[in-house]
Formats: sequence, C-alpha cells, structure tokens
Amino acid sequence: MLHSSQPTPLLFSTRAYDSLCDDVLAHGGLEKGRVEVKDFPDGERYMRILTTVAGRDVALMGGTISDSDTMELYDLAVGLVKFGARSLSLVIPYYAYSTMERAVLPGEIVTAKTRARMFSCIPAPPFGQQAALIDLHSEGIPHYFEGDITPVHLYAKQVVKRAIQRVGGDNYVLASTDAGRAKWVQSLGDELGVDVSFIFKKRLDGERTKISAVSAHVEGKHVVIYDDMIRTGGSLLSAARAYRDAGAISVACVATHALLPGNALEKIRNSGVLTCVCVTDTHPRARELLTAQAAASDASVAGTGAAAPAVQRVPFDLPQGNAFFQVDSVASLIADYLQSV
Repeated sequence: MLHSSQPTPLLFSTRAYDSLCDDVLAHGGLEKGRVEVKDFPDGERYMRILTTVAGRDVALMGGTISDSDTMELYDLAVGLVKFGARSLSLVIPYYAYSTMERAVLPGEIVTAKTRARMFSCIPAPPFGQQAALIDLHSEGIPHYFEGDITPVHLYAKQVVKRAIQRVGGDNYVLASTDAGRAKWVQSLGDELGVDVSFIFKKRLDGERTKISAVSAHVEGKHVVIYDDMIRTGGSLLSAARAYRDAGAISVACVATHALLPGNALEKIRNSGVLTCVCVTDTHPRARELLTAQAAASDASVAGTGAAAPAVQRVPFDLPQGNAFFQVDSVASLIADYLQSV
C-alpha cells in the first residue's frame, strides 16, 4: 500500500484481531485506524469510525471466526468505503466455512460461496479493493468472489516450513492426516528435501471412516504431520495413532489454522500421542490458548509459594508457547503483503 504521494496507509481491525493488528503495525509503514464499537444487550452493535479515512488507502483485518465477527468485518468495510477510503485491502487471515466449498447432497448450501458473494457486495472505492485470504482449504474459493473485489490467496509456507524444521529436527518424515492434503504435503516435502507419507481412509458409511493404510515407511522415524486446519483434533489424533502404530518414534503436528474449541487442546495433550502441536495465529484462538497457558503457569508457581519468574514478551515474529503448544505469527506475511499492494 505504498503510494509516495499519499499519506501513510491506515490499518483497521475487528476487535478479535486487535493483537495481530498491533504486531503488523510494529513492522512499520502503516498507521493505526481507530473505531468505537459497543455491543447492546439485544445483540445489536454500534460502530463509529474515529479516524478520518477520506482520500486514504485503507487496510482492514478481521476473520470470519463467527457469524457476529463476519458481520463486524463486513459492516466496517462498507463504512470505510462510504466515508471516503481511496482504496481498501481486506485481510482475512481465517476464512470460515472453507470446507463447505461444494455441495455433495441435493439442497446443501455452499456457504463458502455465499460468504464470498456477501463480501463482493462491499462498494468499490475509487482505486479498487482486494481481499487477501491465508492458506485456504480449497484453491477454488477465490473464484467465488465477484465484481470489483480482487481475491488474493496468501500462502504461509515460509512460516510453516520454519515450524516444521524446528519441531522435526534433522531426520523426519512429513506426513498428512489423509490423502486429501497430499498435494500440499508433497510440495512442502519437496521444498524441505524430506520423504512424505499419507494416510488412506476407507469410508464405512455416510459418517464414519477407517484408516486403511500408511503410504510410506515411517518405522524408526520421527513424523511431522502438516494440515491446514485443526478443529477438535479428532482426525489429527487418528492419523497420529496410525503413524505410531506403523512404528514412528514420535509424531508432532504443524497447522496453519487452530480452532481448538473448548478443551480440545487439552484432549490432544492428554492423549499422549503427539509430542508437539505448532500452529499460527491466523485464528485468535491460538493467542487465547497462549494466554491461558501463561495464566495456568503463573497459578502453578503461586501454589508452590515460589516467586514467579519475570515475564518478558518475546517478539511475536518468534515462536511463543512451551514445549507442547507453540504459536508462530503471520504478522510478517501480512505486513509484507500490505507493503506490496
């Protein structure tokens, strides 16, 4: 968003993405845009843009992590254009419903498409608008955007590769949770120069599947599973057990998007199957879990009567967390993108 004759571009965010927004701003070249937001008891929302946007290049970051957050992002985007934004760059780190990208049964709604069409209805500013989305589950989703908005698929490959190398060590096999991610895993494996392995599943009925085979020799090796998304972790644990049963010494996981609702992370930890789970902060749940870990650690120290160690914030371009759960940031990826458009 560098236009030498224009003022510094503005970066706004929805409330759920304020922390990631601050880390993007720390890279420089952008000015923080301010918004007042209030929620009413009946569920309605009041919004007011406090920073003057007329004639400015504007970026807006927010994820479709819930229907409420989706509407907050949409309403704010429409408001920014209405009040005179010169251009608009939407950054959607996590795009929900990405697994609902096609209909299988009659009457099914392709929600990934209906949400893309909604964002396509944002009025066009004079100098255009883009929507950047990170590590989509399906390459076809950008084609669902219509009209004057230009979709951009950003890949967090460099962040993911660093995480894989960190948790994999010197000798590991890169693996998938199923054959559906084979192309991504093969591409990463080729770039990292490591062998790859896939899980093959047999469908038992409309809802149940059974792991039927592991594609490569993993006995006596460390395995790092890559997937674009972890939801509750059920598929991840099934795959990890299959690799362990096939003789893997250890199994770790790297994923771009971490939803992990409720106690999903604790269930994964308590399973004893995985040695490490490493994700990025495209979904705010990752940072919520880091905060919960830190609070639990502080409470544990307090219970012993020992002095709590001084807390020093690590720059968020470095991995956060502990030996089991680690978070790498996509702030640099987003900052570089916004500097280039």
